[in-house]
Amino acid sequence: MTVFANLIGGEWRQPNAVRPNINPSDTRDVIGDYAEGDAGDVDDAVAAGAAAGPGWGRASPQLRCDALDAIGSELLARRAELGDLLAREEGKTLAEAIGEVARAGQIFKFFAGEALRPGGEMLASIRPGVKVEVSREPLGVVGLIAPWNFPIAIPAWKIAPALACGNAIVFKPADLVPASAWALAEIISRHVPAGVFNLVMGRGTKVGQAMIDHPGIAGISFTGGTATGHRVAMATAARGARCQLEMGGKNPLVVLDDADLDTAVDCAVQGAFFSTGQRCTASSRLIVTAGIADAFVARLAAATAALRVGDARAADTQIGPLADTAQFEKTQFYVALGQSEGARLIAGGQPVTGATPGFYHQPTLFDHAGPDMRIAREEIFGPVASIQRVRDYDEALAAANDSEFGLSAGICTASLARAEHFKAHAEAGMVMVNLPTAGVDYHVPFGGRKASNLGPREQGRHAREFYTVVKTAYTKG
Repeated sequence: MTVFANLIGGEWRQPNAVRPNINPSDTRDVIGDYAEGDAGDVDDAVAAGAAAGPGWGRASPQLRCDALDAIGSELLARRAELGDLLAREEGKTLAEAIGEVARAGQIFKFFAGEALRPGGEMLASIRPGVKVEVSREPLGVVGLIAPWNFPIAIPAWKIAPALACGNAIVFKPADLVPASAWALAEIISRHVPAGVFNLVMGRGTKVGQAMIDHPGIAGISFTGGTATGHRVAMATAARGARCQLEMGGKNPLVVLDDADLDTAVDCAVQGAFFSTGQRCTASSRLIVTAGIADAFVARLAAATAALRVGDARAADTQIGPLADTAQFEKTQFYVALGQSEGARLIAGGQPVTGATPGFYHQPTLFDHAGPDMRIAREEIFGPVASIQRVRDYDEALAAANDSEFGLSAGICTASLARAEHFKAHAEAGMVMVNLPTAGVDYHVPFGGRKASNLGPREQGRHAREFYTVVKTAYTKG
């Protein structure tokens, strides 16, 4: 079987150890053996980035624009091929996977344009004869640590702005999904100078920790679990490095009495169960006011039960498998926990036997979940949602904000006044009105509040706040 190597200093370095990559739709299918890097690989990658980075940062903005545009064009041209690989590796449906690759291509093309708009100001000094220039410079060598649930899109929205702003990169993908990361790295390697972009695959305990602690890495952008994110924050702060953290979510979708029932059910199904619920923006808390609750719950339970679970690449599949054994067992744990806590199981709750051995599980819906139940407070990251019934809008808003997390929040209502009030008072970084809580645009900021986020926002023009440093220069004429 082919061994897929790490990319360090422009060379594909054969590893000392490898890890097999398993298809969650068919555990008999090994996609390939992928490198398991170590701290020595990180040292070499940082050195390569430090050597190549200054030249890349001083290069013409047009050169960076052209490189990112070419990467984006190749991703778009190969979306079907790479989407099939993504679905095979991670388990989201083929349609979702192809869409994710297309989004990655669009991200690179957006930041190709941003490379030509570095930003800056020319100001008058308060002192006669002095001018003031404010400019932005690359941060340096940056470490990018990506999660497994969006194995091409999230790396793209970290890598593209880092390159556009003139930085060198050490990229560690999640060890669960190396194939998508390797394919993306192979494309990037053909469009940027050697050493500017480096791929080091491997365990977080080895590669990730080495990156977090490395004195040559000026900043770490991390997307993943909250507990790990806190450790990243402490480690980077201790050595004076910059960090950008996107962590967990327990996102509410509020459904008011005046909501359009079809819209509300569609928002709940998409937000809670698409991508097998493995999204930090998933609608895992459905908060419903009393007047519409019975009708909404009945319709949602029927829609949930009708979802087709199967092989991620099958044409009729709506919900693919969970990503691996750990996610499957975690889902089963929370289903059992919800029942023991006293919530009413009204749809799903069972594993699914497919035509091939895989990590299949029914989308699962609980009703009458209490606000203190663990299924209503802890991030499950699986196809499990709970319904909390409330009296009115005020109680719904309070319930929505009753969480340590604050990533995304949604409301379904026909009232403009309620929608505007919710947008102003929801304690979340992103707010959706009559839309699923999951699903965002690439040209605007992405991020949360409270335990969901630390550091500058990702995506859009705001991405430069992390990947650049501001310099103020004074000149006396």
